[in-house]
Amino acid sequence: MTTQPKTGAPETGPYAQHVVVLGEGPPPDPALLGGKAARLGEMLADGLPVPPALCLSTALFTAFLEESGLADELRVLDGRSARERVLATEIPPPIADAILAGYGRLGRCRVAVRSSAPREDSAEQSFAGQHDTVLDVADDAALLDAVRTCWGSLWSDRATAYRAADGLAGGIAVVVQEMVHSDVSGVAFTVDPVSARPHRIVVEACRGLGEGLVSGRVSSDHFVVDDRTLEVVEERVRHKVTQCAPLGSGKIGMTRVEAAARNVPCLNAEQLAELCEHALFLRRRYACEQDIEWGMRAGKLWFFQTRPITTGPEGEGGGTHTGPATPYVTPQQERVEQGTLWSRMDIGEIFVGLMTPLGQSFARYYQQHVHLDCTSALGARVTGDPDLPMGYVQGHVYLNISYSAHVMAQCLPTRDQWRFTSRFVSEEVDLTGYENPFGEFPGGVADALSILFWLRSTANEATDMKARAERMSSSRTYEFDRDRALDLTRMSRRELDAELRRRLAYFHDMHVGYMPYYIHAFGFYAVLAELCKQWLGSEGDNLQNRVKTDMSNLRTVESAKEIWAVAQAAKDRPRVLRIIAETPLESVAAELRADEEGALFWEEWVDPFLRDHGTRGPQEMEITHPRWIDDPSYVFQMIRRYAADGYSSDDILRRSGGHQDITSHTALERLSLPKRKAVETVIAMYRTYSELREITRMSMITSIWLVRNVVYEVGRRLLEAGVLHSMSEVAYLDFEDIRGYLAGTAPESEAFGRPRIEQARRLHEYHKRLPEPPLTFVGECDPTAAVRPVPDGERLEGLGSSPGRVVGRARVIEELVWQADEFQAGEILVTRYTDATWTPLFAIAGGVVTDIGSMLSHSSIVSREFNVPSVVNTKHATQVIRTGDLIVVDGDAGTVEVVENP
Repeated sequence: MTTQPKTGAPETGPYAQHVVVLGEGPPPDPALLGGKAARLGEMLADGLPVPPALCLSTALFTAFLEESGLADELRVLDGRSARERVLATEIPPPIADAILAGYGRLGRCRVAVRSSAPREDSAEQSFAGQHDTVLDVADDAALLDAVRTCWGSLWSDRATAYRAADGLAGGIAVVVQEMVHSDVSGVAFTVDPVSARPHRIVVEACRGLGEGLVSGRVSSDHFVVDDRTLEVVEERVRHKVTQCAPLGSGKIGMTRVEAAARNVPCLNAEQLAELCEHALFLRRRYACEQDIEWGMRAGKLWFFQTRPITTGPEGEGGGTHTGPATPYVTPQQERVEQGTLWSRMDIGEIFVGLMTPLGQSFARYYQQHVHLDCTSALGARVTGDPDLPMGYVQGHVYLNISYSAHVMAQCLPTRDQWRFTSRFVSEEVDLTGYENPFGEFPGGVADALSILFWLRSTANEATDMKARAERMSSSRTYEFDRDRALDLTRMSRRELDAELRRRLAYFHDMHVGYMPYYIHAFGFYAVLAELCKQWLGSEGDNLQNRVKTDMSNLRTVESAKEIWAVAQAAKDRPRVLRIIAETPLESVAAELRADEEGALFWEEWVDPFLRDHGTRGPQEMEITHPRWIDDPSYVFQMIRRYAADGYSSDDILRRSGGHQDITSHTALERLSLPKRKAVETVIAMYRTYSELREITRMSMITSIWLVRNVVYEVGRRLLEAGVLHSMSEVAYLDFEDIRGYLAGTAPESEAFGRPRIEQARRLHEYHKRLPEPPLTFVGECDPTAAVRPVPDGERLEGLGSSPGRVVGRARVIEELVWQADEFQAGEILVTRYTDATWTPLFAIAGGVVTDIGSMLSHSSIVSREFNVPSVVNTKHATQVIRTGDLIVVDGDAGTVEVVENP
């Protein structure tokens, strides 16, 4: 058996020579120390700032197998059984003594224990994330347990799947390295891993430990440094709310970033230059591009790992799509591509914002299998090509307004295409002289048939709309209860495939059933606006605003009222409120249900609330986001907030108001009887469709949650099979691959290729670095064109969407779950956009400001409902305004001004 020379190793015990102090003695041998440890040893020998470390060589691992009698036994066991056997075996005393002696050389400090396989971090294979790491280990017993965990990870499902090509397990070494509790951590790439632009070092930096960045759970700053001058050529500082940090001995978790550090760059120019100097040294030393993990503690830089970048730039952002891009999913004629109007304004709110690869692929499924039937439900006889109605730019979903207007011209209310087009245009686009590249809808017989189809559809809708809403609401309850009674984990792949097909059929029916309510509410409001303009002049504006705010029965608002009621019930139970207030959010649900009084409270209050509202969640078509019933943390945050503020369940009702008697409005009294009846009829229809829209919306979003549950059961199986490294990687799957996997027989490792998952992850990270794309544009969109914020102190122009003027302190909210309890009553809510999950904050907000939005976006509707001044579509309020700024929000003028910056 080959052994490492004793030079640089502890000198006592029969196995001391197998415990190597890195950076001392002869050049490290990767066959004995593994790729990771060998590189750390070389970096230490080169004098780079690397925390002290030692390595338990592969020879020590072999000795463990022989001393414990496992060597022959493991040869006949499958991977999972082999791992369990290793974890259950005590390390023989002579080997444990050698490990602990080496630990003593490190001063028995807190350490990180990491696996280091011989081929790990090689130019051919990175093995990144395949083997285990245990952080913040603090004593002898914990160290031995951590070493056993790393040894056992040689047979983990994910490592076995990764090396499936050659099937060789080989040996494994373990690095024991002083733990650095970094204030700032990140990665540095000596070449942009996505873009092909030359001379670019890309640095991603986050607050706290790097595990938060690697897992995608925290926001990070993005820097690009010219490798010739070490000057920062690009910088994007994000609002950072959470960080990964030590929670106690051996426990790492999520905590809040201090408020003062949330908008401050993680690194300054000097620190970036120092980091990049070392990065360039490593690139020269190893003669290839490097992926480097680093951390900084009290201003001192440390390196934890470097590995070759084993994959080059691919796909969008990889040199072929870095310039202007068309959103079309299939090539079109140049006239069509250059002349199409695209918009992401008010497209059901569920598509708002950046989507993950999984979310975007699910949107494509909706486009191919559902959207055209929704169009047909609106009365359009010819729905056309499913590739045309929607498009995609840097992870954002756009509606093809030109094509949609062309198709909807078959229907009498939208025969004038401008009525449809103008509804979805933001002020960035000037449509003077615009011509639809799809032209007018054909006349003649085709037009006559389309009118007849629309008349028949409209008649059927008028007779069935209320009954359909009742059926949809009833089906939602049935499907929700059915899901909670099923155990998806016990289903075979064939059974799970059948279950997904059933749920996708329900998803189809609920979206098709919901669409007429959504569009007709918009249509009747447009008619009301036109009548008010023609018959009432300036008085019509006041009437329209009263109609908008007369929506106190909106289900989105109802959820806030019911959370208030739950909070009031908790206040009446001091023990329950103490559990909610003092228990870490992720443990509140378990603590309540484990407590006798808490369990009764859960059964009486929490469970009914989740049954009615639990399938709500942020950005609902993005199926990677957990819903309230999956993670009720936000609900408990709002219970804390409401209980602390001392509100009762009646406060929200008084603030939002009740139904107003619109028919007694003085402006209507001056109209002739026929005109008054016409306006009253339109108002009644707008109310009816708005109410039915909110009732059926819950069925629609529940159908998405039902699909999500099957997707995450597939994700659980892929994690178990070693295809995924963590459940967070579900976000990088493709929905069509999931469908194909369930319908087929290919094993998991074949159905979901690891390179595709990694490519999707890199592309999503690239999209996150880019500026927010425009709400609307014509032709192509350049995803790299930056939006320039206005200078500090200047006034932001936006869209005044809820009247009134208010002065207050700003609170920038980036992560709703983590920040909901920070929000103080009367503060101005500043965020990128909102959806239904944000409604409870509106009830205590002094004003609302968003980066994007329109008159009918969630932010606008709910602001009007709560009589809160609101300005939306400011483009970059979250980049200019900081928490604590004193700002003036003018919902009439559509302006926001910073008047004091503390």
